[in-house]
Amino acid sequence: MGLGSTAKKIQGISDRAEAMYKQVQKLQQRITGLEEEMDETHDTVTRMDHQLTEQRALLLAIAEEQGLDGEEILAEAAIDEAELEETADAENADGSATSSDATAEATAGDTTAE
Repeated sequence: MGLGSTAKKIQGISDRAEAMYKQVQKLQQRITGLEEEMDETHDTVTRMDHQLTEQRALLLAIAEEQGLDGEEILAEAAIDEAELEETADAENADGSATSSDATAEATAGDTTAE
């Protein structure tokens, strides 16, 4: 009886160890996939940042050509954005806006700043 019981326990432990090993392998695959996606995302963001810088320089050159002060326009836009963020923060502090609304407004402002 003792040997059969021990064999069953060892088999149970072996089965659990095998299941855990498979889970670890799946996690390793997921982590590898996430690392690859992160690298791709980083490359994409770097490329987009470079393109945005080029576009900004081009727009500033066009503005100058048209007799407009591009830096002044950008400064005014930054001031407007800061005022919108202050308004959102004040509303959030008063409890009249939910945190998700304030986050959405701040995110929307971040994407239009540049």
